[in-house]
Amino acid sequence: MRPTQSIVKNAIFNILGDISGLRFLDLFAGTGQIGLEAERRGADVVFVEKNRKLAEEIKKKTKKGKVVVGDALSFLRRTKEKFHVIFADPPYAYDKYDELIRLALSRLEEGGVFILEHDKRKSFNAPEERRYGDTVLSIWVKE
Repeated sequence: MRPTQSIVKNAIFNILGDISGLRFLDLFAGTGQIGLEAERRGADVVFVEKNRKLAEEIKKKTKKGKVVVGDALSFLRRTKEKFHVIFADPPYAYDKYDELIRLALSRLEEGGVFILEHDKRKSFNAPEERRYGDTVLSIWVKE
């Protein structure tokens, strides 16, 4: 597990602006820090975390968020729900980025934002990329 750095977390919420009332999906939630911050800012959050112990910890911390224990791709394949914001922070050794990006974009509302946090050695030709040390945020907006 690799928690998102404070500078990156701040950048994410600066990019997003006001998210109150928006549906926010936190994939590969880990400790849940991004989704919990989104919840604090008024978003309705769904956390997806494969590690049952981490998911239980998120359940203790969230006030009203939904916590799904399971694989991010499986969740994206089966959900019919659309989101205004999708944030994904898979392990840097993750090997299913193409499918993750395709599925995440298909679950965005029109005008929605998908932010993928990844290592600087990867590139996905996103419309926008912002680099913070060894971390890159690739950003797509669904039109």
